[in-house]
Amino acid sequence: MTMETLLQEATDGVAVLTLNRPDKLNALDYPLIDSLTAALDVIEADATIGAVILTGAGRAFCAGADIRAFSASVEAGAEVALRDFVRRGQALTSRLERFPKPIIAAVNGIAYGGGCEMVEAVALAIASEDARFAKPEITLGFPPPFGGTQRLPRLVGRKRALKMILTGDVISAQEAAAMGLVNAVVPRGKLIEEARELAGRIITHSPRAISACLASVTRGMNLSIDEGLAVEALHFGRMAQTPDIMEGISAFLEKRSPAFKD
Repeated sequence: MTMETLLQEATDGVAVLTLNRPDKLNALDYPLIDSLTAALDVIEADATIGAVILTGAGRAFCAGADIRAFSASVEAGAEVALRDFVRRGQALTSRLERFPKPIIAAVNGIAYGGGCEMVEAVALAIASEDARFAKPEITLGFPPPFGGTQRLPRLVGRKRALKMILTGDVISAQEAAAMGLVNAVVPRGKLIEEARELAGRIITHSPRAISACLASVTRGMNLSIDEGLAVEALHFGRMAQTPDIMEGISAFLEKRSPAFKD
């Protein structure tokens, strides 16, 4: 029997996806990327799940791409490497970034390369106090290929991003929080508890409004302010056609908790 490389559980409206290759520091090989993408497809269609926590088994969140697994694609030439490795990895991080339900990375250890790129892509991130982050691709002779050259500068600024990308230096969880790569740093033993608490506070709100917020922010970051405002107005207009907006307003006026529909 082979070990299941992606563990899944769901309780109280929150799904937990655990990368489960601890002997490889949860490095991303092709089957794991495909399994994670497939799991997200199922979760998106499941109305009982309102948020996702993504974490790693053992002492790592994700050490990045499995070098041994993708080296054969590189040896086969640029066309194969782009098709099998780069586009597959970029598709995963784009899926994480555009997912209509909030994904919270619970970074329990090292998040290097592709692992760091997943943290960059998700909506929210909490790190354990011993977590570490790095962009070591430069030491292997290539630039970050899963969106790291594009998302990291947008998150932390051009100069901070370039220092990480050009040196491959490791930064601490505290440094990652200070630059905005993660939202908070917590004791390791409380990491999943804190992620669940955050997810629980979010999913009390309208699922449609949550999705609209995620889409507005994610899409708007890559647009001019005027184009972004148009996206914001579009999503507000869509919400105005749903019962949720009237329920929210009525609950406020009646001084009660809203009862949003799935």
